[in-house]
Amino acid sequence: MTTPPRPIRFWHQGAVVDVAGVPATRTVLAWLREDARCTGTKEGCAEGDCGACTVVVGELDDQGALALKPVNACIQFLPTLDGKALFAVEDLAPARGALHPAQAAMVACHGSQCGFCTPGFVMSLWACYERHQQAGSVPTRQQLADDLAGNLCRCTGYRPILDAGQQMFEVPAVRLDREPVRAALQRLREEGPLTLDGAFHAPRTLADFAALRAARPQARVLAGSTDIGLWLNKQFRELGELIYIGNVAELQRIEITDDALDIGAAATLEAAWAALAAEWPSLREVGLRFAALPVRSVGTMGGNVANGSPIGDAAPVLIALGARIVLRRGDATRSLPLEDFYLAYMQNALQPGEFVQALLVPRRGARAQQVRGYKISKRYDSDISAVCIGLSLELDGERIAAVRIACGGMAATVQRARQTEAALQGQPWSEATLQAAQAALARDFTPLSDMRASAAYRMQVAQNLLRRAWLETRATNPLPANATRVWAREGAA
Repeated sequence: MTTPPRPIRFWHQGAVVDVAGVPATRTVLAWLREDARCTGTKEGCAEGDCGACTVVVGELDDQGALALKPVNACIQFLPTLDGKALFAVEDLAPARGALHPAQAAMVACHGSQCGFCTPGFVMSLWACYERHQQAGSVPTRQQLADDLAGNLCRCTGYRPILDAGQQMFEVPAVRLDREPVRAALQRLREEGPLTLDGAFHAPRTLADFAALRAARPQARVLAGSTDIGLWLNKQFRELGELIYIGNVAELQRIEITDDALDIGAAATLEAAWAALAAEWPSLREVGLRFAALPVRSVGTMGGNVANGSPIGDAAPVLIALGARIVLRRGDATRSLPLEDFYLAYMQNALQPGEFVQALLVPRRGARAQQVRGYKISKRYDSDISAVCIGLSLELDGERIAAVRIACGGMAATVQRARQTEAALQGQPWSEATLQAAQAALARDFTPLSDMRASAAYRMQVAQNLLRRAWLETRATNPLPANATRVWAREGAA
């Protein structure tokens, strides 16, 4: 498959921009600041953690409408913008000398001191503003806090920023004129796929991607860049040839059948967790805490699973749900239980030229299933896990008919807690059974100490999380959801 060379093309500041002659790994942030001279967007952590670099990317959804999402410009590679739209803080003013309601509210509510983080906050607020204006809704204070979880402020504090988020909806609306952007992106969609000097390929169909992957097994598969971007910025690694799958619509789909959720490998974390939470509402919070919205907007569940980190947050929950992973090489596919995909630390069952195509998650159906996902980290929002546990219980009255437990952060890979499951299987879901399961957990795992937690802490926390699961799911007097929330009531801040 060959495509004629052409520049990277995307919408920015009212027109389609052509960019040629840049490395495939040039970041959106570097282009904005150094080439476009839009220096409002800042570099803070250079790893997608502080939000100073937040911009908003627009692309066409399946219905051809313009969808907006906040992203971290510091870890996004410029070629991934091809066929999309880029909005930075300089683009928000409705007229010369005027301020957007998000900006005006930040001024009125004293939401800025040193100001370094402010453009990123404003862009997250603008994405929130546009989304809710489009839906005809107004966010709660807690929803604002969730949207801003990826933006860190070191001096102002968050109360006035949340005040600004509420106040921006109290004035006449100032909306983005989406039609010119949508029309431009529709025209860009008619152009052929992008390829850059053999270093970057952006196929648009699953068949083309499978052929590329089979022909170039040494190439690196790029999706949301929420991990690979750090390899460049923090480890200064040479990434080699890249195959970008963000334009392969077939891999972005989430299909719901009678039996399973079929989650494409390139479905975003935001979409994938929403699908899981729709089936199991108890997973909503662990989905929110997986990462901040700018990461969830572009990062993929397939990428998180394929990466295979022992502290990845998707695998414990998916394994507890009995998920299978679908692998493909060329036209051939195979599937296996997700827990069998991981062979050793950062090693998996992928063969040369093979890739993750989908995750198949059995649906709840009529089962009396209780599902929980728990994440423990030093920082509540937007942090890496010390321990993550996924747990699925099927209860027959007060007896455990089936159980699956998977733990992250407790071993070199995410693993099933087999002895703990054996201690629970067929037993009454009682205090005595819980204590037996807690003892068994110490036989299942021998965790390590590192910068995130000591071995003793990890074990104690994991055992305590089993107790929390019992308190929440026991047949007699289970704890209500608000008894285990950080906020005492929904919408508090």
